[in-house]
Amino acid sequence: MLKARPVFEALSRGFREAQNRLAGLTELNEKNVQAALREVRTSLLEADVELGVVKRFLEEVEQKALGTTVQTRVRHGGQTHAVSAGEQFVKICHDELVSMMSFEGEPITLAPSGRTGVMMVGLQGSGKTTTAAKIARWLDKLGKKPLLVAADMQRPAAVEQLQVLGKQINVPVFNLPGQSPLEICKAAPAEAARTGCDVIVYDTAGRLAIDEPLMQELAAIKSAVEPGNILLVVDAMIGQDAVKTAKSFNERLGITGVVLTKLDGDARGGAALSVKEVTGAPIVFAGMGETTDKLEPFRAEGMAGRVLGMGDVVGLIQDFENVVDEKQAEKDAQRMMRGEFTLDDFLSQIRMLQKMGSLSDLVEKIPGLSGMVPPGAAQQLDDRELVRIEAMIQSMTPDEREDPNSLVREPSRAKRISRGSGQTTEAVSELVQKFLFMRQMMGGFGQNLGVMGNIPGLKNIAMARNARKAMQGGGFPGMPGMGFPGMGGMGFPGMGMPGGMGEAAPKMRVLSKAEKNARKNQRKRERDARKKGKRR
Repeated sequence: MLKARPVFEALSRGFREAQNRLAGLTELNEKNVQAALREVRTSLLEADVELGVVKRFLEEVEQKALGTTVQTRVRHGGQTHAVSAGEQFVKICHDELVSMMSFEGEPITLAPSGRTGVMMVGLQGSGKTTTAAKIARWLDKLGKKPLLVAADMQRPAAVEQLQVLGKQINVPVFNLPGQSPLEICKAAPAEAARTGCDVIVYDTAGRLAIDEPLMQELAAIKSAVEPGNILLVVDAMIGQDAVKTAKSFNERLGITGVVLTKLDGDARGGAALSVKEVTGAPIVFAGMGETTDKLEPFRAEGMAGRVLGMGDVVGLIQDFENVVDEKQAEKDAQRMMRGEFTLDDFLSQIRMLQKMGSLSDLVEKIPGLSGMVPPGAAQQLDDRELVRIEAMIQSMTPDEREDPNSLVREPSRAKRISRGSGQTTEAVSELVQKFLFMRQMMGGFGQNLGVMGNIPGLKNIAMARNARKAMQGGGFPGMPGMGFPGMGGMGFPGMGMPGGMGEAAPKMRVLSKAEKNARKNQRKRERDARKKGKRR
């Protein structure tokens, strides 16, 4: 099965090439700026950015770049840093991208009194009904009480779909069978008052293409319920057509914001850069998956950082906060420092990563990582690798998960685990090797995390490491860069990065039969002693 390219791959490639053209230079002049802009222009057009937007962006960047004197040394935070022409150029591009996409205010304007109305509009297939449920869930997490209104009577099963989604997120769904969309929407405020709901989310009908009957129906609903928010749901995968759609809806309805969906698919990214410039309506939400938790408020800084390969630390931290139990993360951090982190603990971290979304999306959010991996490696990340690791760990006995060294002492155990998990013996051995190497290196993990230290669990690892170093006057050499709770030295599955540092993991030694029996008897004595202690 072909995997979709990472989000904004076409955009990112051009900016990388532009920076490479300026590598080693200490000044920006007309000649080298024009060469860099040619790379950017090509990538913008390949990404389906609207032509007028491309021209305006290039003009702004050129004007600011040629008016910039590059300082090869700058002072920041009491330290002197080297700055190249390429870095200056990327900074100018970043600021211009943020300016193109940013907006002031909240994604949804809540009414100061009474009920807030949110009207969802868009074409069929854009993900409008699912997005309505996602927004209802988002509002529920804010402490609001939303009511979903199933007013899409055009598409078969649209009402049933919304009812199923509403049940999943525990949000009521209102519909009047046999009534017109306008009558259903008119009756919704009374239902909201009866059930104590303070936000009404109207899921209206779409069409395969914009037509006059659709626009007249939506205009009538808008006039009847006077929603404070009209959100247009747009499929990011349709490129410039998404911008044309947004422009048409805005002219007829005056949309207040845009929700870009399917950004985790093979989206070329042009719509993200073009929508606000063309329509004046900002992107307020980004949909990154099919489940109701895969929606996040749109952040121009984070999106610009990902386009330029600079990552999105704020978005990464928010992802972790959504899935990490901080108290548990603190306990894990302390246990890591004592060398007590087990494969059961690691399995919990694997499941946490699965909740966060795709690995390729995760890589894009980590500052600098997307530029460090080999070309094409990011899109080869296979989320099924996490499933395979989970299967191998679950095929181990409790004692083996508690003491992975037993698999080193007796390599024959790997054969049994491979049969139980459907994986090769070599894959089992490699997993154990990497885990043991990771656990060994955790003593040095936590140095130089910078803003990454804000992620739950990582700051606790750094604190624990510093405390241990102060007590012992030493410790392992620090590991520069980044990592995750429980994933510090594992690297990413499928990327050929053992230990996360490009080092070879320790090799297993084959034991003699006598050694195997001796160690087996020793483990039995240890288990018996533990059981005896528990009975006391």
